[in-house]
Formats: sequence, structure tokens, C-alpha cells
Amino acid sequence: MQKLPIDADFLKTTLLELLHIPSPTGLTDEIVHYTGAKLDAIGVPYELTRRGTIRAVLRRNMPERRLSSPACAIVAHLDTLGAMVREIKPNGRMALMPVGTWSSRWAEGGRITLFSESGRHRGSVLPLFASGHVYNEQIDTQPVSWDQLELRLDEFIENDADVRALRIDIGDFVAFDANPELLDNGYIVSRHLDDKAGVAAVLAGVKAVVDAKVQVPMDCHVVFTLSEEVGSGARAVIQSDVSEVIGVDIGPVAAGQGAKEKGVTIPLMDSAGPHDYHLTRRLLKLCEEHGIHSNRDVFRFYHSDASAAVNAGHDVRTALLCFGGDASHGYERTHVSVLCDLAQLMTLYIQSGPTLAEDRHHRLDSVDSFSHQLDAGQLAPVENPQPDVTELVRLNEPREPE
Repeated sequence: MQKLPIDADFLKTTLLELLHIPSPTGLTDEIVHYTGAKLDAIGVPYELTRRGTIRAVLRRNMPERRLSSPACAIVAHLDTLGAMVREIKPNGRMALMPVGTWSSRWAEGGRITLFSESGRHRGSVLPLFASGHVYNEQIDTQPVSWDQLELRLDEFIENDADVRALRIDIGDFVAFDANPELLDNGYIVSRHLDDKAGVAAVLAGVKAVVDAKVQVPMDCHVVFTLSEEVGSGARAVIQSDVSEVIGVDIGPVAAGQGAKEKGVTIPLMDSAGPHDYHLTRRLLKLCEEHGIHSNRDVFRFYHSDASAAVNAGHDVRTALLCFGGDASHGYERTHVSVLCDLAQLMTLYIQSGPTLAEDRHHRLDSVDSFSHQLDAGQLAPVENPQPDVTELVRLNEPREPE
């Protein structure tokens, strides 16, 4: 196993290209084409599901272990947050319904592209009371709600008939501009780093493994899903020979959280419950052994592709590898060094083989070869000697006269 160099220029270019391709959940065909072309250029074969989920495979190249090693899966998602037209108002403005779970606070003021079946149109998402010159203090008292927003298209529109004349209708997708900035100090600020930064890191890690021609002891399925933001994600794309699923996604940076915009963040638990004990500790150990800064965390309001796989009934160990990102589901920020560390840890994992040897079996006939999380010393009963009550109260001793 060796620490591989990560092509940072490839990673940054890939990320910026991903960010410029609109891909709200449900409108992802074009980013599937882009990602497939990237895999073709790297030289990794892949297949697509009917809806376009991509499963690439880095094949084992250690024949002596070919029949005894399970596969692993690394999963990132191509879809992002967005919106959809839910109502065309008499004045020609449009009400929106969010695609994915995110606050209208972050949608307000966003520049967008509306995709109709006949073309595309530019516009802005505005609060209902948008002008202080008209509404004075009312603009500061509006609730935070999608019902308080409306879409203004940059077209000559005076009423709903003008909208329909443009062949715009209910159910049209609205994609929010990412507006990425890559700063000289390495910071990246943009919408939709969740999870396009993760996708770029995965592709950079795969490229590093292919370019270095290192040993790969188990098939590694590199999966790009299309519906993580609405909760389904990796539910139907994990094959039966996969024993370990690692989701790659954003780690929310905030007060009280362990995620940082430095190194790799490895959460031990999220809203779906604890991740696998052995796999998470193994990833932490790889960081320690190879000098990759790591952060431990617990996510309170968070679901991922890894948890989607378990919820679908797959018997797999799960873990998450995260890039720390500030202001998740808003204008997110991370650092290029974080993404390079993330890609590097993935290359080490791909080279490392199964977490537990017994995972090569789908079922065990006995607990004899099953794993242990606690050793004998940790399980030993704690001695807690109790005092002799009769000695404490001295029942048989005469009392001193008062």
C-alpha cells in the first residue's frame, strides 16, 4: 500500500466543470454524460442503470485473492438541490417547490435557469415584498418560507398568458447558478459543493489509482447516484458481492461539530444511526498511519447514500468520508487541500483489501469466526465491593447512656 500523489489541477478543473452543469435531482442526464466521459478518459469501464446511475469498477489485479475477496463500493451523488414551478400566478410570477430539503433563505436572491420543454429562460428568485421603496419595513418582516418567494423571469411578461405563450408550465425545472469562486489561497466557495466536490475528489482518487498501476486486492465499485438529495440515492445500485459501502459527501462545519475545513472528516453516526464500528476505525487508522489529518464527528440531521443502502436492506458495512464544508446547502465553502486529502484516503482504502477477512462469506455458520468490538478486558465485570451493613450500624453493640 502506498500513498499516491493527487493531481490537484485535474481535481479543480473537474470540480469547476461539474459546477457549471445544472443537475437538480430529476434533471441529471447531462451530468451523467459528463461523468461517463471523464471515466472513459481515465480508462475505467462502467455501466448505467435505466435512470443513469453510474457504476464503474476498478477490478482486482491480485489473482490469488480473486475468489476469496468481496467487493467494496465508494458512492458519491451527482444531483443537487433545485426547485420546480408549482404555480403560475395571474401577474406572471411563479411559485416554486423545492427539490431536496433546503431553506428558502438560501434560495432568496438566487439567479436561476428555468428549463421548459421548448428552451431555457433566465430569472431571479425574489421575496414577495422585494422593494424597500414600495413596502418599506414589510420587507424585513416576511417569514422564511417558500410561500414567501416567487420567480421573476427575465422576459416581457405581464400576466400568466404571457408565461404560457413561452411554453413554460407547471413542473418545469429550476436550476440555481452555482457561482463558484476558486481563490488563490485554496478556498472554494460555491453552491452545490454538496456533492460535486465529493465527485471531483472521487474521480481524482480513481485517476491516481489507475495512473500509478497499484495493486487492487478487491473489486471497487465507484458509484455515482442521481437522487441522494431526495433520500433514495444508493438504494437500488449496490450489488450482492459488495460488503462495504463508503459514502463521500459534505461534512457540515458549524459550532459544536467536529467537521473542519482541514483534513478528512469521518462521522461515526448520523440520523440513520451509527456507521460500522470496524470500517470507521479502520479509516481513522489509515489516516493516522499515513499522516492524513482526520476529524471525528456525529451528524444530527443528516442522511447519505451509505444509509440509503442499508435502509434498502443491503447487508453491508457502512462509513462516510466527508470534506468539511461551511454553510451546507447554502453558499458552501471548503478547501482544495481537504479534497486532495479525501482523494488520497480513498486511494489508500482501495489498496487495502477487506476490512475483515470473514466478510468474504455472505453468511457464517457459527459465531466462532465472527468479529469482536470489545476485548476480554473491556468486558470484565467491574468489582464494586459492598460494605458490611452490620458493621456500619453496629447492631449488637450497647449504646452509650445519654
